[in-house]
Parts: sequence; C-alpha cells; structure tokens
Amino acid sequence: MTTYRPNMTGLTSVEAKRLQAQYGKNELAQQKKESLLKKVFHIICEPMFLLLIVAAIIYFLLGEPRDGAIMLIFVVGIISIDVIQEWKTDKTLNALKDLSAPHCTVIRDGKEQQIASVDLVPGDLMMIHEGVKIPADGLVLRCADLCVDESSLTGEAEGVWKTPTESTEPTKDHWRKDYCYAGTLVTQGNAVVQVDTIGVQTEYGKIGLGVIAAPNEDTPLQKQTGKLVKTCAIIAGVLFALVAVFTWFNIPDHTIMDRLIESILSGVTLAMAMIPEEFPVILTVFLSMGAWRLAKKNSLVRKLPSVETLGAVSVLCVDKTGTITMNQMTVQDVWTTSGATEQELVETMGLGCETDAYDPMEKAMLRYCEDYGITKESLFSNEFVSEYAFTNELKMMGHVWRKKGHLIIAAKGSPERILSICKLGEEERRTIESQIKTLSSQGLRVIAVATAKPENESAIPAVITDCRLTLLGLVGLADPPRESVKEDIAVCNRAGIRVVMITGDNGITASAIANKIGIPGSENIITGEELEAMGDGELQEAVKTVSIFSRVIPEHKMRIVRAFKENGEIVAMTGDGVNDAPALKYADIGIAMGKRGSEVSREASDLILMDDNFTTIVETVRDGRRIYDNIRKAVGYVFTIHIPIAAASLLAPLLGIEPTALMLLPLHVVLLEVLIDPTCSIVLERQPAEEDVMDRAPRDPKEKLLTGRLLGKSVLQGIFVFAASFGAYFATLAGNSANAPEARAMGLAIIMLANLFLVQVNSSNHDFAYHSAKQLVKDRVVWAVNLGTLALLAIILYTPISTFLKLAPLSGIQALTALGLAAASVLWYELVKLIRRLQGMKRKGIK
Repeated sequence: MTTYRPNMTGLTSVEAKRLQAQYGKNELAQQKKESLLKKVFHIICEPMFLLLIVAAIIYFLLGEPRDGAIMLIFVVGIISIDVIQEWKTDKTLNALKDLSAPHCTVIRDGKEQQIASVDLVPGDLMMIHEGVKIPADGLVLRCADLCVDESSLTGEAEGVWKTPTESTEPTKDHWRKDYCYAGTLVTQGNAVVQVDTIGVQTEYGKIGLGVIAAPNEDTPLQKQTGKLVKTCAIIAGVLFALVAVFTWFNIPDHTIMDRLIESILSGVTLAMAMIPEEFPVILTVFLSMGAWRLAKKNSLVRKLPSVETLGAVSVLCVDKTGTITMNQMTVQDVWTTSGATEQELVETMGLGCETDAYDPMEKAMLRYCEDYGITKESLFSNEFVSEYAFTNELKMMGHVWRKKGHLIIAAKGSPERILSICKLGEEERRTIESQIKTLSSQGLRVIAVATAKPENESAIPAVITDCRLTLLGLVGLADPPRESVKEDIAVCNRAGIRVVMITGDNGITASAIANKIGIPGSENIITGEELEAMGDGELQEAVKTVSIFSRVIPEHKMRIVRAFKENGEIVAMTGDGVNDAPALKYADIGIAMGKRGSEVSREASDLILMDDNFTTIVETVRDGRRIYDNIRKAVGYVFTIHIPIAAASLLAPLLGIEPTALMLLPLHVVLLEVLIDPTCSIVLERQPAEEDVMDRAPRDPKEKLLTGRLLGKSVLQGIFVFAASFGAYFATLAGNSANAPEARAMGLAIIMLANLFLVQVNSSNHDFAYHSAKQLVKDRVVWAVNLGTLALLAIILYTPISTFLKLAPLSGIQALTALGLAAASVLWYELVKLIRRLQGMKRKGIK
C-alpha cells in the first residue's frame, strides 16, 4: 500500500481568495425570515383570531368597549408570542454560530499565520492543539497524541484518538479516526489538519440546515381547536340569520328601523352565545398554568402548546447517556485470576491511575478504591518513579512506584494489548478471553490490570511493550441506569408509550442497558450503517418493531423521528448535545437536558428538564394527559352552559315573546361570560388527574376535541339546564311583559347556580361529585370562584344594580326554588355515573 504524502506548504494567498470566491465564507446558513407584516397577516387569517376580532367588534357595537379592548389585547398578545418564537429560532442558529472558534492558525504562503475562522477555505492547513475548538471539517495529515472530544456531535463523552490519514479518498465510515469535525474540542496533543469542508457542508453546518428546515407544525390540539372554531362560526352565522328573520316577522307592528335594530340585536345575542371566545381563554390559562405547575416539577416549558402535546405522546425517543443512565462511569464488576487477590487487583488498579484523574473511567476506578477502603492518600503517598504514557496506538499505560522499598509496575488498558505483554499459558488465556467476552456481553467496558516487580531501577523496561507482566484480573465499567428508570419504563409501557433508545454508543452496550431497564424488543438493534442503507419506506417499516438504534449521527436521528411521524406517531425526543438539535426541532416535542444540555439543544427544544431526570419526563406526560382531559371537560362545559343561552334566544321568537322581554339580553350574555370564563378556565384547570390517566393508551391525534359522546353529553346536560331555567322564566313571565325583570332574574339565577353544580359533576368522568369536591375542599381558588358566583348573584339581584340590568329581586321561596331546579338540572348525571359503575362491576364479576 502506498503511503499518502501530503503537501505541507499550504495554500498561497491568491489560491485562498480564489477558493473563497468559489466556496464562500466558513459560516452557517442564515434562515430566510418572513416579514413581520406578512407573519402577522397569516396569524390574523386563522379562524380563531378572526372570531376573536369579530367578537371584539360586536362588543364595541353593543357599547362594551372594555370587553372589546380586552379581546383585541388578547389578539395582540398571541401575535407577539409568535414573533418572539421566531426570534428564539434565530437564537438557536446564533448559538450554533458561537460554537465555532473565532480565529485559527493556518499555513499559507509556506508560513504559519493566524486568520479569522470565517476565512478558512478547503485546502487550508489548520494547526490545532489542546484547548482549540476546531472550526472546520478536515483530514488529519500529521498528529501527535491527538485526542478530540466529539460529544457535541456524537453525544458520547469518551475522547476519540486520531490517526494520520492514509488516503484522501472518501470513505463510508462516519466519525472517522483520521478526520476532525467542526465544533469539536481538542483535549490532548496537536495536529496539522487539511480543511475538507466549510460552512454548511460541515457536519455542524448540516445541523444548522436541519434546524432551519424543521417545519413549525401546529400541535394536535391547535388543529382540533381550529376545526371546532370553524364549525361554531358556521353554526353561529346560520343561527344569527334565522333568529334575525324570525324576530323581523315577529314584530310587524314596529317601524322598519326598530324592526331592523331589534332583529339584529336578537341575532347578535345568539351569535355571542355561539361564538366560543372562551376557547382561547381556556387554552391560554390551562397551558400557562400547566407550564407553571411543570416548572415546580423541574420542567421548563418554552412553547405553551407542548404542555398538552406531551399528553398525546406515543413514542419517546431517548438518549442513553445521561437520560437513561446516570452519566457517571462506575466499576460494575471485578474478576481476579487464580493467583491474585481482589485487594491486590484493586490497589494496582488505583496505582495505575493518574493522581489528578480527569478521565471518567479513572475517576470511577479511584471511587471504587475509596469504597474498598483504599484512599487516594495511601495510594499516592508512595514514591513515584516513572510512567508509561497512554497513547492511542498502545491503548494501555503504566506507572512505576516504589512502595516500602520495592518497585512496582502498575499497568492497565485494553485487554488485548495488556494480554500481549503478560506471561500466560494457553488454558489460562482461553479462560481470560472467555471472561472478557462474558463481561462485554453485559454491556461493560473491560479494562485489564497487570503488574510486575523489577529488582532495581535498571531492570525497568524503557517502554511498556518490553515489560513482561503478571495479569491480576479484569475490571468491568459501565454508566449505570438511574435508580427509578426501570419503574418509569414500566409506567410508559402501561401507558402505551413506546420508549426508543437512540445512542452513539455501540449496540451491545445499548442492548444490555435496554434489557436491564425493561425496554421491550431490546434484542433488535439497527446500527447507523444499516440505517444508512435503508430507504425511507424501509425505515418506516423497521421502526414499527425496532427500539434500539446505535452508532447514529444527527441525520439518522432526524430520519428516525420522521419515520415515526410518518407512521402517525406523536414523537417526543430528548437530547443534550448540538447533534440533537435538528431531531429536537423535527419531533412533536423536543426535550432538552437543562443541567448538561448545550445552549443549542435548549434553544431548539419545546421543553427543558432542569434535573435531567427520566422520571420528570414521565411526570410531565402525566400532567400533559391531565391538562388535555381538563381541556376537554372545559370545552364540554362551555357547550353545556351555552346551550341554555342559545336555545333561549332561539325559542323566544318562535313563542312570540317580544324582544324587550327576552330571558337574556346582550347585556346578560356578557354578564354570564364574566362568570363562565373563570369557571371553565380556573376551576376546571385545577382538577386533579383521573386515577387511570397513565393506564390508558395515548389518545388518537386525529380524534376530535369534541367527540360525539362528549357533544351528546353536553347537549343533554345543556337541555336539562335550559328546561329548568327557561321553564321557570316562562312560568314566571306568564305572557305578561311587565313580569320580564322577575322572570329574567329567575332564569338567570338558575343558570348561574347550575354552573356551580356543573363543575363538580363534570370534574370527573368516573368519580362522583362529592369525591371531586372533597379533593378540592382546601383549594382557596375554587372556594373564591364559588363564593364569588354567589356574591355576584346577590349583587345583581339585591342591589340597585338590578334595575340597571333590568332584573328584579327574588323572594326567599323563589331563591330556594331556583337552587332546587339548578341542582336537579345537573345532579341527574350522577345517576348515569352510578349505573356505569354498577355495569363495570358486573362485567368484572363475570370475568
């Protein structure tokens, strides 16, 4: 094989200028920004915002400028959030740009000179050394003990030892040993590197492109709400026209202008009852409060919709190191040869470590010595004589000590290399190799420990390969799983959430960890190389059964996430490195690690775990499901409470009731909105999770927010409340418009009191109202809302305000009657729960 002999004179300044004109600057791509006005226009065109603006205009037309202004402020607030989010995306790219070194040393015109990193071009010869952050991808031409930390790209903390290249021909290997990558850090040695790719063509640059290309999709809840709002808008428009027409023909004795005004006002009352302006309030409050609660549990929410989307997650893609494991190497097992003692093995292992250990494995070994009773002081108080330094070629090292007057060589390293300089018989060698295989199959990283005792200093070999050592045993190290992770995986399995491990580590280690913590299908592994050979269709099919992906690169992570999404899954992805940023953006939920995560991964994420704990993810999913359940309860409540308002406006013209004697005037609809908003957005948000919330499969993302069953329940409850309120109003009115204030007060009181019972009855689909009330009996906010409702009712009925609101005070008997009718119109649903519970018990009894 011909040895590759590189040209070490570098480029000339003229060549560098020509190449820069051809390839451009060594910088990441800028994201094309949408103009602010265009972005605002797109947001306003959303059905939700159109309805809000229409509702605001209606409030202004009705002489309620305060409510109209509040609605417009809400619109401006949401637009601002979207603009801020675009700014956050820019910050992600800026964080990526900041990872590049500002200057570097190159050989140009045959001499060393320092240039700005953005001026690097392909063909430049970079001079790198310990502490330098590499600014471009390139081939290693010459190096001396070069070790590079590539964890920002691969996610693996272990340093990579580099070797000089033997050929400039491209290879299929990812993360080559003869190649350096932009954004990685030199931890040891120095080298001359020939720049191969710059800017967006580097592995780092591809990550930047991935962040830009990641689509900003609506969450399942946003899509569902959009459809629901469109439906309500259509219904409101149709009913507006119907009521206006009925009212027009119902008052032929009025003048044309009066008929027109009364008809429009009647239609507006109904339209206001049907426009679900509570939905934005529900979403904002539920998601904001959910984010606040999650923050107290060490989850920092960056994008509010992600709070709810977590509850729909069906696939959870996690990194092994630091998420599943503790990100701390520990000695898991030791094995001694027949002629050695464990005490001797452990002590020699400690003597073979650096006194100021920085390597994670050496730190683990010294901790093991401490636990064994051998302190660092007792180890390193001996006289140090010399050392055999670790190199990538040797893959072993040794220290020579004088202990109690005797010389000791303490050596450790790769079993293959250590065994090659040990005195071993054939049978003994086979036994040791078998033990190495056993430890490796458990996912352990195996280190061999050996010793020798020279008679004097002249007998100490000059190099470690000339030593003849005695093997003492083997040490198995691993990054152990977190204590609670096995139980958390079991919870995910029960909840129908598939946990998928995506790691840069080798498949054996990943499979062993997965098997230990209970990830199903841990024996099925796809490597990065196998994934590279797959088409998108093949990968979509493969991810249906494979849950372990090893030796992957950033592009692979994006493809895996996309494959799951194409299969209809809602995907959450955890990550901490720069290499995870594109996948975090592509996932439905990107979860970054707060403690050890990079700034890039945090900026690209939807959620940041402040404690890097897998348990926190599970608890966050639980809270996401609780929030979605409560949002559905709130939506159902909104429909229920709006039915008596809308039905009263619709039925009155049909019964020939004059517009001035209607049960609810526009003013009263606004009043009820003041009551409905805090009830549905504050009280229902505080409802605790159902007991079975993590024992059911993730919801279908295509499932409507308002299902037929929920709509049926809401309509039925609404009809009962309407029957009670309108019936009492109609009976009190008795066909006489002069009784309208008293009749209106009766109907309004029943709706307001029924509101209190509705919250308790609908707070759970299974438990009885008293159970829900008992859970919240000490909740001051719930008490405040309930007492506030009663206080509001008292104020509008028994103070001078009643005249202004066209109401009349109720007598004691009327008030008690209203309370009884309100309770009866809602509490009947408790019987439905009882029947369902008895049927469920009967089915279980049969089984």
